[in-house]
Amino acid sequence: MSVFSGMSRPMKAAGVALIGVAVVAAVVGGITALSGDGANEAGPSGTSSTSPGTSGGTSAPPATSSTATPPSTSANPTSPTPPSPTTPPPGQPTQGQPGQPGGDQQASNKWVTVRVFNNSTIKGLADRAAEDFRGSGWNVNEVSNYSQGVIPTTTAFYRPGTDEEAAAKQLAQEFGIKAEPRFPGIESASPGVIVIVTKEYQSGHKGS
Repeated sequence: MSVFSGMSRPMKAAGVALIGVAVVAAVVGGITALSGDGANEAGPSGTSSTSPGTSGGTSAPPATSSTATPPSTSANPTSPTPPSPTTPPPGQPTQGQPGQPGGDQQASNKWVTVRVFNNSTIKGLADRAAEDFRGSGWNVNEVSNYSQGVIPTTTAFYRPGTDEEAAAKQLAQEFGIKAEPRFPGIESASPGVIVIVTKEYQSGHKGS
């Protein structure tokens, strides 16, 4: 019996043990490899659950983005801006104020009393002039003769500072005659515009 034969059994046992360790190591390594793959697959699937748009907690911020709609409500305050404030209140006069040409002032001037006097030798000249004035809306309430002097041209006389002044100037402009303040001979006459017509009134004046 040789020395090597005596040692072969322990060596065989050691070899078997090494083989067993190698097998165990291989099994353990395979298990860890499998577990590692599972972990890698679980990682992306876990992160995918937190992607935007899901019902997770991270989806709340997109909901706050919907609050950007209030600018549309800010347009609403501008919508109730109708032009109604600019329209005049009911019952407010739309015509010009008294004293402005073309407004109520001209109409009111014609309500001033007008008296017409003939200072010519033409019979009925004052009547013709009075009819002309009335036809234009003037308030003629007296027609007579004036024989206290000679008036150079047909004139509407007024008392300065009264409503007669505006009326006399308007009548004079309308009929192409003169308008002057009253002279001393008629200063104390009754109120109203005094129109003294002369012979030239019949030549081309309105209504003649």
